[in-house]
Amino acid sequence: MNIGILSLQGAFIEHQKMLTRMGLNSFLVKEASDLDKIDGIILPGGESTSMRYISQRKELWSELKIRLNRGLPVFGTCAGAILLSKAIIEENAETLGLIDVQVRRNAYGRQIDSFEDFINLKFSPEKDYLAVFIRAPGFEKIGPHVELLAEYQSQPVLLRENNILISSFHPELTDDLRIHSYFMDIIKSKGRRIN
Repeated sequence: MNIGILSLQGAFIEHQKMLTRMGLNSFLVKEASDLDKIDGIILPGGESTSMRYISQRKELWSELKIRLNRGLPVFGTCAGAILLSKAIIEENAETLGLIDVQVRRNAYGRQIDSFEDFINLKFSPEKDYLAVFIRAPGFEKIGPHVELLAEYQSQPVLLRENNILISSFHPELTDDLRIHSYFMDIIKSKGRRIN
């Protein structure tokens, strides 16, 4: 299994370190042709506008959208979740429009308001997953086929729809492998429900 990580901008190295700890092969995706080499892809946290602009300039954006629509499993964290959403609330910016969720930028505050707190993962019997929120988006107007996997203060922060997984927070900035392991299970199951 070869996991791609969009590596145009953002926290892609941190995701790569997580995958290495899990004994998995990872590949830094920078061009459209790189998509031929992967079984799933991670869209990292960072700056969604920059990621979209660079990927469009490199002609990676449209090819990525095609592959994701065909079922390529994807995990978007923070900025990656923004790119995967149906729309950005109060903005007219283009998204990949693949998961039936609308997002609100910086719903948990700006950079200076970054924080960590514990959440529970619905797919894990172990409690107390430490979630790192940095300029985290909020998830709103969630469609009926989107599965809620975790909440923070009664707000959704981890969601899944078929082959798409998104988080408001940054699981790559912890030592906890549970969410990355869950994404690997999505890849192995080819998007079918696994819990």
